[in-house]
Order: sequence, then C-alpha cells, then structure tokens
Amino acid sequence: MDRKRAFTLVELLVVLAILGVLAGLLLPAFSKAKEAGRAAACLSNLRQIGIALQLYTQDNNNRLPVMRDRLFETNAPPSTNVLPGVDVVLSNYLGAVQVLRCPSDRKQIFEQTGSSYAWNSLLNGQDAEHLKVLNMDFDPHQIPVMFDKETFHNARGAKKGVNYLYADGHIKNLLAIEGTK
Repeated sequence: MDRKRAFTLVELLVVLAILGVLAGLLLPAFSKAKEAGRAAACLSNLRQIGIALQLYTQDNNNRLPVMRDRLFETNAPPSTNVLPGVDVVLSNYLGAVQVLRCPSDRKQIFEQTGSSYAWNSLLNGQDAEHLKVLNMDFDPHQIPVMFDKETFHNARGAKKGVNYLYADGHIKNLLAIEGTK
C-alpha cells in the first residue's frame, strides 16, 4: 500500500508556535528601527530650523528672534500681548512650516501649538554670538535654542528621548550640563 505523507496537526501547531515566538521577538526590534527613522527625520527638521535661525539672524543684525511657544489649548482667554510663535516668525525662512512637525509627535502638539519643538525664550532678541542666561555667559555651542517639546523618542532609550538644537547649529539628543569639580 502507498500512503501519502502529510503533516500532522501537532506538527503544524508546533511550526505556528515557533513562528509566533519569532514574530514576538522581532516586533520590538522593528518598532525601534521605525522610531530611529522618525528620530532621524526629526533631527533633519531641527537642522533645517537651525539654518532658518541663522538666516534670520543674518537679516536682523545678528539678533535672535523674539518669539514664544504657544501653549496647549486651554479654556483661558488668549492674552493680548502675546509674542508671535515660532511658526509665524520663522515661516519665511523655513520654506514649509511642516518642518516644525516632528514625525514622532503622536500627541498632535504640532497641530495644537504650531510646532513640535520648543523655543528657548530666555534667548529672545540676544546677540547670537554673545548669549547670556541669568547673567551667565554661554558660548553658542553650550546652550540649546530649540528642542523637542516632549520625549518623542523614548523608544530609542531614556536618555535619547529629546533632541536639542544648539545656538551654533549642532544637534544632540541628550542635554548634558557639565559641572566643574
């Protein structure tokens, strides 16, 4: 007698269980890779914002802009003496205000405030080469001018959750305040 060979139900279930375990192991790696791609696009946006800020300062006697972040929508009536937002002040220098949207912005902060990135308003109107914060002098490579409003990139690690754009144009994903001993 010729019997055809076939898979048993148990063999099929074992193969499916193995595939399920492998898929479960690979999904976190795929989500980290996906977030790394979004973080790279976010860094690119910050670099473009840095170029826009340099163009702005060149057009304005080496002065940084005077602007303020719009807060999340609340029931409070709008103030009458509010400074313009980042999206308004830098719109002519950015090319597209979509640059102000981080791809990892899942809370729709961009839609509510006009930017996924926060402006360091302590630097409003200052000379771009001689920065002071709380009467302390800072070099442009020491102080961030813009940064992610939220820890958008936590999937990459706790210390890599926020990207920073410094006054000299370089980008870091970790703010390190170094003290002296």
